[in-house]
Amino acid sequence: MGLEFDPSNPLLQCAVILISGIIGGELAFHIHLPRVTGWIFTGIVLRAMQQEWLSPEVVSGFSPFMNFVLGYIAFTVGAALYFPGLRNAGRRLGLIILAEATITPLIVIGLLYFGSKLTGQSLSVTACLVLGAIAIAGAPGTTVLVVQEARARGILTRTLLAAVALVDMVAVGVFTFVAAFMSLDGAELVRGYIAASAVGLEFSLAGMSGLISGGVMLMLIGRVIGPAFVGPAMVAVILSSWGLATGLEVSGILACTFAGIVVSNLRHSTYRSAAEYLRGIGEVLFAGFFTMAGMKLDFSSIPSVFLIVMLFLVSRFLARYAAAWLALTAAGAPRGVRNNFGLATVPHGGVAVGLVLIFEQQTGFREVSQQVTTIALAALAINQLIGPWMTRSALQRCGEAGEDRARLLDFLREDRITVNLLGASQEDVIRQLASQLYLAHPTPSLPEQDFVQAVLQREQQESTCLGEGLMIPHAILETSDEVCGVLGISSAGLPFRTPDGRPVHAVLLLATPQNSRQRHLEILAAFATAITSAGHLREQLYNASTAAHAYEILHAEESEDFNYYLEDEVEDACRPEDDSSSIAQQV
Repeated sequence: MGLEFDPSNPLLQCAVILISGIIGGELAFHIHLPRVTGWIFTGIVLRAMQQEWLSPEVVSGFSPFMNFVLGYIAFTVGAALYFPGLRNAGRRLGLIILAEATITPLIVIGLLYFGSKLTGQSLSVTACLVLGAIAIAGAPGTTVLVVQEARARGILTRTLLAAVALVDMVAVGVFTFVAAFMSLDGAELVRGYIAASAVGLEFSLAGMSGLISGGVMLMLIGRVIGPAFVGPAMVAVILSSWGLATGLEVSGILACTFAGIVVSNLRHSTYRSAAEYLRGIGEVLFAGFFTMAGMKLDFSSIPSVFLIVMLFLVSRFLARYAAAWLALTAAGAPRGVRNNFGLATVPHGGVAVGLVLIFEQQTGFREVSQQVTTIALAALAINQLIGPWMTRSALQRCGEAGEDRARLLDFLREDRITVNLLGASQEDVIRQLASQLYLAHPTPSLPEQDFVQAVLQREQQESTCLGEGLMIPHAILETSDEVCGVLGISSAGLPFRTPDGRPVHAVLLLATPQNSRQRHLEILAAFATAITSAGHLREQLYNASTAAHAYEILHAEESEDFNYYLEDEVEDACRPEDDSSSIAQQV
């Protein structure tokens, strides 16, 4: 009996796609391109090979896998919207959302409508409106991957990861409104009301799907599901959120985003445990997903609409850059964030594809759906190759690439910094900062009131006002996992009794575990160095206008002498003791 090899086995097809993608990603990485660009390009090459057993139709058979990865991306990005951690980023995010919902579509629609007339390929108003809505969408998966690969950390990175989820939700809302409005007849006011109702229904049903899936699973964890299966439980949340949304005929991406928000904010510690499990499977999921996505990109349609596609790409880039720059300027964001954020949001991905497919299926737009589909997908194909590089370039230009390494003052994130601190007494200030500390980092081993009393008692024994405008109240906790703290800044100065008679401008409140006394002393020495030895940094910190500016000052390259990387700690341990470390020993 002869043996006949059949290459159309789904598992073999999946293996070939995955291995090819991994190789392509590594080759891209070796020539200093993001791996995601290599994965997508590999998919394009596989499509160009025109092998029947690796055709785009074969990829369609893996749609459940593709949907799960999209759901995983949406869940992860939604979980980044941990509201206590975004306390000082609220103004930035709000203005970014407003700008993306208005400035981006207006610029894209205007340039497409008038620019298409100049090219001789006039687009209808409906086509321009739909493309304007699609232009709002970003690429959460690509963004997360580039951030992780670049090991980026900072104000831009943190804002970017939160914004991509919100902006995609805005894109879905605007698209739903436009599609509903243009499909209706009658008075504009009535059409607007019905379209707004459609948006409300979409978000309500998607939110309900995410809330039910995430809420039910959180009730089971700890009662029925043990710690070892928290990760698999989150996979079930993603699957059930997408499944419920599909049954209700609403966006699965929205539902999974809401599920991530619910889990992260109701039980953040549970999400952090699950994130380690999800991160372990993420690379293989992304390699397969983006290689398959590349196989679905058809470049053969680009020549016929090349000028319009380039017009769409250019108008979208200008719109996103302008929207980000204006929003972040109004929010008072640091210059590096303001100038590079728009570049970081250039990638265009999964949500845009989903919106295109939804529009293609709507019977009321048969005349323009093919035109919109061709332009949007052709532009997406080009964007997938250049967008990831632009994001990484933005992270490098802003100085945040390679910063995701442990530093001494990492506990002072933006949400743990307060500017314009006020207080009539030391007790008032300590109580204010303690409330902020417990909001950002609950310490169940010691109730907040007991912690405040411990700090005040320590303050009565010996004042922690060190002079030069610095005060470091603190308490030692018997049981805790890590050093945590918050920083309050008063540019006007607080009139407390100090050794040099100078008002207090910076109050660092620390909660230190009993087993971390050495780390406690290192932190005190670091701040003493920053304040007593680096006058220019001291004045910058005391006059920081926002928490973001204060964060950048403490984590800037020139601050590495005192806020050093912990991996370099062995080398730093050999440096001689200076006056600042003596000050630390006193408190």
